[in-house]
Amino acid sequence: MTPAKLPTITVEKPWGVASLPAPFAAASNKRIGEIWFDPPADCPLLAKYLFTSERLSIQVHPDDAQARARGEATGKEECWFILDAEPGATLGIGTVRPLSAAELRAAALSGAIEDLMEWHAVTPGMFFHIPPGTVHAIGGGISLIEIQQKSDVTYRLYDYGRPRELHLGDGSAVAHAVPMPLSMQIAVARQSAVLLSGACFSVAYIEGKDLRPIAAVEGPLLLVPIAGSVEIDGIGVEAGECFWGARAAAITANEGSRFLVAGVGWR
Repeated sequence: MTPAKLPTITVEKPWGVASLPAPFAAASNKRIGEIWFDPPADCPLLAKYLFTSERLSIQVHPDDAQARARGEATGKEECWFILDAEPGATLGIGTVRPLSAAELRAAALSGAIEDLMEWHAVTPGMFFHIPPGTVHAIGGGISLIEIQQKSDVTYRLYDYGRPRELHLGDGSAVAHAVPMPLSMQIAVARQSAVLLSGACFSVAYIEGKDLRPIAAVEGPLLLVPIAGSVEIDGIGVEAGECFWGARAAAITANEGSRFLVAGVGWR
């Protein structure tokens, strides 16, 4: 493993935005929905920015065991840190009541799933954990950072009439369609803290020079600055960039910096 900044991949999406926010450069005549940080083979995580002008599909991801049973390498657990949100912007996470697999499939076919989703109002600084099996959708008018297992396995349940493939069989089979537990949502205070401590990966928010939440972590870290700059063994990393392979002891943060760090094997 060679610690380094990760290259970016810009992805056009019909639900993306025509004008990217700072620090990203504007892209003329394109609707950019995602900016990925291409992970090397030894990195089990993926970080990316999402920019939405309309709702994404309602979807669900399998866990590791469910994915392997379907020929995939791993499942997909993810989390979102909200950077910006227009007034009235929402995330769909969970369903208003428990739904069986048959009920979920029928609701997806009829379109009733739109009204059966729990739509949560969002503001900048909120953090959401999306475990495998969670029925979810990102609404329009939102900019966020997503950190996830390095997997692209997604089962699309409903896409508002857009002509894309649905995966109702697998999706309804792996879904745990229930209301969102309150523990999946955090209003991040402006202080360093562990946001997620899980079997697949953990995430911490770091404010300024307070590295205490990751001080004991020895494994490699994925680091995503939100504001300001961070140095890792003398390499500067700024908002809009991502670094893989950081060691906690090698991180030097500035007073005005804010960043996310993620890794596996620590809690």
